[in-house]
Amino acid sequence: MASIHVRNGKLQLDFRYKGVRCREQTKLDDTAANRKRAKQILDRIEAEITLGSFSYSSYFPNSKRADQFDDWEKRSFNGREDNNSACELPTLAAFSEIWLDEKRIEWRNSHLKSVESNLRAYILPAFEEKVVSSITKAEILNFRAHLAKEPAQKKEPLSPATINKVMTPLRMLLNEAADRFEFNSPWKGIKSLKVPRTDVQPFTMEEVQRILRTVRDDFKSYFTVRFFTGMRTGEIDGLMWRYVDFERRQILIRETWVEGEITTTKTDGSQREIHMSQPVYDAFAEQKKHTGQQQFVFCNKDGRPLNHNNITKRVWYPLLSYLGLKKRRPYQTRHTAATLWLAAGENPEWIARQMGHTTTEMLFRVYSRYVPNLTRQDGSAFDRLLSREFSGDLKNTNPLAELNEEKNHG
Repeated sequence: MASIHVRNGKLQLDFRYKGVRCREQTKLDDTAANRKRAKQILDRIEAEITLGSFSYSSYFPNSKRADQFDDWEKRSFNGREDNNSACELPTLAAFSEIWLDEKRIEWRNSHLKSVESNLRAYILPAFEEKVVSSITKAEILNFRAHLAKEPAQKKEPLSPATINKVMTPLRMLLNEAADRFEFNSPWKGIKSLKVPRTDVQPFTMEEVQRILRTVRDDFKSYFTVRFFTGMRTGEIDGLMWRYVDFERRQILIRETWVEGEITTTKTDGSQREIHMSQPVYDAFAEQKKHTGQQQFVFCNKDGRPLNHNNITKRVWYPLLSYLGLKKRRPYQTRHTAATLWLAAGENPEWIARQMGHTTTEMLFRVYSRYVPNLTRQDGSAFDRLLSREFSGDLKNTNPLAELNEEKNHG
């Protein structure tokens, strides 16, 4: 539906034409009379669009959109005018605006910002002026190959994981456009790049003890909770006291702190209740003495959540360096919790729930090598079972062995 906005004190017309959202700035000041005038213009535009007589360049001759729409109207499909041809379809830039507007209600702000960033930095510079149905598979593969050669901010080629992250919005855009405008998507047969497996690097119990004995007193509770709960960075940074249940000894994971705001957890499975071990319970009790009157459990002097980048650079990395430990991201505290639980013999399904995983598949795929006694696949466990249940009763019970024995004595 068409609407009127104000930008820099001037009225702006907002409407859709040929499936494209169009916003045109006017020179009209924001007054009641001018709003009425703008409303009349919008009504006339919508009426002409409905009747098929609207000419973009007649209303907005100096607009970049005017040339775009004039070009669409002049193009032909297979040598003839066709209302369903590519000339009626939007460019990737135009369709991306529509697509993003529709996705805003579905996505978290952090994810939306990430997609918009990849669109601006990589996708639109390569495809923005191309009509969605004209983009070919060869062009997509060439674009991906170019990404593999393009240096990132650190002057290194983009990693396969980053390239896949860039390609995902392009895939979603083209598949949605193909479905909406009824053309064959060029994405058929294009698979994501294989991402090398990255091994987790959890800390040993001895290393954990050294860290907690040495860390600054004002961060001891913070890292104790991180090491023994498996909480994600955003979950612990955004943890509020109302989600700490001392009576039931539970931490309720309901929200997370992402890019400066509280938002819902990434998935429904991430919403969970984490059991408080005694060290964690004691850490919360100690922390409550310092921030119990604040909203957030771990916060700065202003009551705001801690800046994890600041903590990493000024507390975490210097501490590891001082102790002579390998430099690892604070996220490895989450992996440490998982491996310690497994090594202690906790039920894998219980551990998966604590971590926010819906199944145990990821648990064993990621962490199994750190607990060989639980995951050996060399048959030794079955040998122990047979040995325990049958003792020596299986000796010479094979009929062929008995037959051979008789022949030998015969």
